[in-house]
Formats: sequence, structure tokens, C-alpha cells
Amino acid sequence: MRQVFWTLSTLLSHWRRRPGNFAALFVGLAIATALWSGVQALNAQARKSYDQAASVFSSGGAQSLTPASGATVPQDAYIKLRRAGWKVSPALEAAVLIHGAPYQLIGVEPLTLPRGGQLGGQIAARAEGGDFAAFLAPPGQTIAAPDTLRDLGAKEGDRVALDTGKILPPLRSSALAPPGALTVDIGVAQTLLDRPGQVSRLMLLKKPDAGTPPLASVVGEALRLPPPGEEEADLKRLTESFHLNLTAFGLLAFLVGLFIVHAAFGLAFEQRLPMVRTLRAVGASTRTLGAALFAEVALLALVAGGCGVIGGFELASALLPNVAASLDALYGARVAGRLALDPVWLLSGLGIALAGALAAAAGGLVKTLRLPILAAAQPFAWREAQRRFLRRRAILALLAFGAALAAYGFGDSLYSGFAVLAGLLIGAALLLPVLLSAALRLGERFAHAPLPNWFWADSRQQLPGLSLALTALLLAFATNVGVGGMVEGFRQTFAHWLDERLAAEVYFEAAGEPQARRIEDWLKRQPEVQALLPGASASVRLSGWPTGVIGMAADATYRDHFPMLDQTPDAWDAMKRGDSALISEQLWRRLKLGLGSSLDLPTARGMWRVQVVGVFPDYGNPKGQVRVDIDALSAHWPEAPRVSYGVRVAPAEAPRLIAALQARFGQDIARIADQAAIRKISTRIFEHTFAVTTALNTLTLVVSAIALLASLTTLADMRLAQVAPVWASGVSRRRLAQLEFLRIVALTAATAIVAVPLGLALAWCLVAVVNVQAFGWRLPYEMFPAQWASVLALALLTAAVAAIAPILRFVRTTPAQLARIFANER
Repeated sequence: MRQVFWTLSTLLSHWRRRPGNFAALFVGLAIATALWSGVQALNAQARKSYDQAASVFSSGGAQSLTPASGATVPQDAYIKLRRAGWKVSPALEAAVLIHGAPYQLIGVEPLTLPRGGQLGGQIAARAEGGDFAAFLAPPGQTIAAPDTLRDLGAKEGDRVALDTGKILPPLRSSALAPPGALTVDIGVAQTLLDRPGQVSRLMLLKKPDAGTPPLASVVGEALRLPPPGEEEADLKRLTESFHLNLTAFGLLAFLVGLFIVHAAFGLAFEQRLPMVRTLRAVGASTRTLGAALFAEVALLALVAGGCGVIGGFELASALLPNVAASLDALYGARVAGRLALDPVWLLSGLGIALAGALAAAAGGLVKTLRLPILAAAQPFAWREAQRRFLRRRAILALLAFGAALAAYGFGDSLYSGFAVLAGLLIGAALLLPVLLSAALRLGERFAHAPLPNWFWADSRQQLPGLSLALTALLLAFATNVGVGGMVEGFRQTFAHWLDERLAAEVYFEAAGEPQARRIEDWLKRQPEVQALLPGASASVRLSGWPTGVIGMAADATYRDHFPMLDQTPDAWDAMKRGDSALISEQLWRRLKLGLGSSLDLPTARGMWRVQVVGVFPDYGNPKGQVRVDIDALSAHWPEAPRVSYGVRVAPAEAPRLIAALQARFGQDIARIADQAAIRKISTRIFEHTFAVTTALNTLTLVVSAIALLASLTTLADMRLAQVAPVWASGVSRRRLAQLEFLRIVALTAATAIVAVPLGLALAWCLVAVVNVQAFGWRLPYEMFPAQWASVLALALLTAAVAAIAPILRFVRTTPAQLARIFANER
């Protein structure tokens, strides 16, 4: 142990003499760990919120009886079940808007709630004197999590108004409340939601006794008992692709950061070969040297990894609002707005830092230990077999491309999609030095003057030292082209699709069906109203997947504007007859249906068989969707409220009509907006969705630039041995500095040129493979040449910035320092 300690102290002294190399190593490992642990912290926070939200109705061993169709069932079903001996507790839940932000309003009956459950626990924690008087007595209470109160900008005791104008009971804080939820008495909820005598679920406290009548004999087919954990599984399944994409980006950023670590460790081992020879000569055994090297890597990994975990926490805290907004908008999944420390991802961050550092240092460590003592003093001792090494890289690159092709041809899952991406990226990373070496060799062949010949030959000699940094740039640039192209293509496609879907100029939702009938009658008498487009919806499960059934009128507006991917010639007429349906692309792919196929929809009155006559794009919706004639939907789901409407008017008349509706009907309208407002909200959701992707993409570019800077800085001293003889032969230092700058810019530009086709292939995989498997819809594949030019310009700028410090250092090298090169043993 003493020998290991002194050997370790000797090895660590190298970093004191090489602060630039140490800074590159430390920063690279810290950034890589920060990016990885930040993504893991985001995922862990989201999943924790899912578990908390899913346990609202299932904690304490309770199960839920949910409507077989529609959103609610009459409260009489609860009364019948209680009288029949079923231990159930009613609940009513729905989304409400407060200052334009969605929240989940939950109405419960506290006297029958399970005391061990989350809802019962939060109410009991607020009970005064051990009873529920404060919760039940007017004006009641609204229980919410501290984060929810903070989001509302309110404090305990405040009364907050819904966007409908109705006032919530006074707020009370409870740490047991799920994020984004507002819990009130069920009678209060029925009033706030305008759903008198309705419940959305019945919590089953325990299994019924042996003599209890069966569920169907009490309430018929109105209620169903889902398998345990079905709702939680739905949410996790819907959000799985989002988190998998996020993890893939974090892993890519981590790997790019490890290139810095690998380059820094490799150069450190190379610079320390004379030190290693001396240690071996004075008696340090291979075992002692190996233990010291391992301890050094572990120590640096834990220190840099610890700083990286702290940085990851700050990064996750900064990105959490956008992630929460994306998950809420896309999946209705509420995520707590404040990041909580979790020992799992803290330890995983340190573990991945240690594993990454060991992986990055393994090659140099093994080669150092295997070299003979005399060979250890020779710089670049292991690069004598560079030609064989490039040949092996070319073979491995072809194998990686072959694996990507096999994953595309035989895979049919999101993981196979990522395998295609991994094969492409790994293959390109392995092939880049081969392509650059071939280009440099070609330049050397056509160079006739001594100085250009030396330039090409010396560039090829420097390629191994720069290959890792250039590979990091390749991956970063390709990701920028691929992800940027996919996002921009999606933005244009989404904007065009949104214009077609939002064909009406005004949209509103009535507070209830009686109010909807009054508003509808009034609108029909207005001369400026060109068309009235009612809507209704119900929920079903098809092949275990949650699916929305949307009723719409077969109006000329939809015939002219509704976007379709494929349809039969008489699709709209067939849908109007009530026996046909349009299905979303997600459902079409998931169920593998074709035009003319039959689809069975479960309703309270049995199966309703419809014929598929069209497929439409439904971007951003993780669930399936079936569109049918609204009258046919009402016939099969009489309880489905017809409260949503689109109104066709001249665009200039839309503001006046909205003002007239609000003035005449007031609180009878739950929400109302014009086409522009809905487009603005949808666009904001889109930008939130890709904000995290853009941030990680930018960070990956920054990390790759640091990798190039680190490699150039650590190679600066070693370059003197190659440059000094050329200087001694009469080439000025200014001219040599220009050649150094040109070499760096040329290699970086060549890397960017290779990155463009790789990025295009990456974009194609994202839109044609990963998006289809993750979300169920495919985007058009588009190219953006202007983006390629920006990537090339960014590459040149990156090279110029990274080259400034090493070149200035070289220019300031005195002739005496250059002449001293010849006095040293090389």
C-alpha cells in the first residue's frame, strides 16, 4: 500500500505540471456527468410524479370502478352499489383552467374514503379536531400541494377563481396532495363543473363479500373494474417514448463528453511514458503501477463526477419547467415544479462517471502497462501500427452499418429504431479517421513542393491525436443537422396541419348541455354565422389502448379542410350514414388496419361495428382517435355531452361574435377562443416540447468544441518536436502558425462535410423509424440546405476559436525554446 501511495503521488504530480490537460480532463468528465445526471434527474422527477398521481385513487389497496363509456355515470349507481353491499366511495374528476393553465379538480366524499389512502390521508391531515367538519361545512376547503399553491400564486386561505368565473373554496396546503391536483368535496366539485348528480369513478375499498350481488346485476354494463395498475401503466406507457428519447440524448451528450476524457487521458499517458519508465526502473511492479493508475482514475472520476452531479442538478432545475410543460401538454401528466434530490440518480451519476472514466482511460492504461520498459520512453510507441488500426476501424465501421441495416430490416420497436441510430453513429465515428486519412494521403500525393508535402504528411501524423475530438464534432454536427432538420420539418408540417385542422374561426365549450342548447339556438339566428360545427366525445379502449371517439358533423368545412392521409372516394358520405369512421394514423399503425377494414367500438349498448374509410394525421396526440358522425355517436353514447362547438364566420367578425357571446351568456360558456389564440397555444406547446431537445443539442455542440480545444491545447507542447525542424530549415514562425491554423480549419471543415450526409441519414431515421415507433405518426422528410451552410459556418467558427489559444502560444514561443528542442532526447 505504501508503494501504491507513493506511485500515485508521483503520477498525480503530472497534473500540477500540466494544468491545461488536467482542466480538459476535469471539465470533460464533469460536463459529461452533468448532462447524463441532469437527464436522469428529470426522468426520475417525472416518474415520481406519475407514481404519486397514479396512487391517488389506488393507495390503501383500493381499486376503481370506471365508466364503461363516457366520462361519468349517474350518482344513482353509487347509491345502488352501497345498498347492495359494495364498499365504494364516489369521486368526480375533471380538468379545469385557472389563468389559462390546466389543473385536475378532484371531488371526493370524505366519510367513505379509505383512511389509509392518499386522498383520505391528505384530508385527515387537515381535519380539525379529528373530524371532517372544516372540509364539509361551507365554504369547504380546497386541498393542494405546496408546489400547486406556488404555481397559483396563492397562499393558504386564499380563494381562487376558475376561468369559468366560479370560485374555489379556501386553499389548504398538504404535502400528501399530488402535483397539479385540487381536492374538494364532491358536492362542491359537481357545482363547479356543472355536473349535478354525476361521478367519474367509484373507489372500491375492498373486495365484495361472498353473498354480494355481482356488479352487472346491480348497475348493468355502466361500470367496469379495470385490472390493477391499468391507469398507471397507461401513463407510463404513453410517456415511455418521451423519456427514452430524453435518455438517448443524454447518453449521446455523455459519450461526446467522454471523448474529451479519452483524449486527455491518452495524452497524459503518452506524456508520462518517461515517468512510467523511471518508476519501473526503480522497482515499481506492474501490479503496483496498475493499482496506482486505477486509483488515480477513480479519484479524478469521483471528484469531477461529484461536481458534474451538482451541475446536473442545476441543469435539470433549469430544464424542468419545459419538461413539465411538455408532459402536461402532450400526455396530461403533471410533474412537480421543483426538483427533489434523489439518492438513486445521485449515486447513478457518480457510478456512470466512474464507469465512463475507466472506459475512457482503459485503452491507454492497458497499453502503458504492456509496453516494455525501454519502449516506454519512446513517444507515440503504440502508433507504429496506425495503418492496421485504421484497417480495423474500417472493418468495424462496416459491421456497425450492417447492424443498423439489420435492425431496420428486422426490428419493429422503438429499441430497434435506436439501434439503427446507434449503428449509424458508431459506424460514422469509426469511419471518420479512415476518410480523413485517405483525404490527407491524397493531398500528400499531389503535393510537389517540400513545404506542402510536409503539411499533408504532418497533418496525417497529427490525425490520431485529433481523431477523438473530430469524432465528437462529427456526432455533434450530425445531431445538429438531423435533429434540427427533423424539428424544422415538424414545425412546418405542424403549422400547415394546424391551419387545416383549425378551419373554424371561433371555438367554445358550454358549461353544460342545457346551456349549449340555448347558445346553439341563438347562434342559428345570427346572420353572420356561416356554419355551426358541434362536437362530442367518448372514451374507449381498443386492444388495451386508450382511444378517444370524437363525434363531428360531415360539414363541407371538414370535407374541404380536414387533413387526410388516405381515404375512400365516398369517405364523408359514408361517415354521415353512421356506419363508417375515420381513424388516426397512430391507431391505423397500431391496429394494422386498412381502408375498408371493420373496427369494433365497445359501447354501453354492446359492440358498434364501423368501417374504416379514412386515415388522418393527428400529430402530438399519444392516444388513438376515431372520428364518427356526431349523431351516430350520440345514439351509442347518449350520456356524451354535446357541448363543444366550432363556429364559421368571416375572420373579421370573430372578435365581435366572441364579445357578443360573452356578454350574453357569461358563465354559461366554460371557455371560448378564436382561431389565432388556439394556434398560439398550440405553437407554445410545440416549442415547449422541443425546448429540452434544443438545449441538449446546443450543449452537445459546446462539449464537442471543448473537446477540440482540449486536444489542441494538450497537443501544443508535443507539436514543437515536429515543428522545430521545419522552423530550423528556414520557415518563419508566422508561416508555421498560418499552416497550423489552416490544418485545424481544414480538418474541422472536412468533418462538417462528412456530418451533413450523416445528419440527413439521422433525420430520416428519426422521422421514418424512431418517431413512428415512439409516437405512431410519421413526418414528411424534408431537407434544409441553409441549415447545412450554418453548420459549416459553425464548424469553421468552432475551429477558429479552438485554434486561437494554441496558435498564440506557438507564436510566442521564442527561438531559444525551439532550438532547445534539439538538445533534448526525442
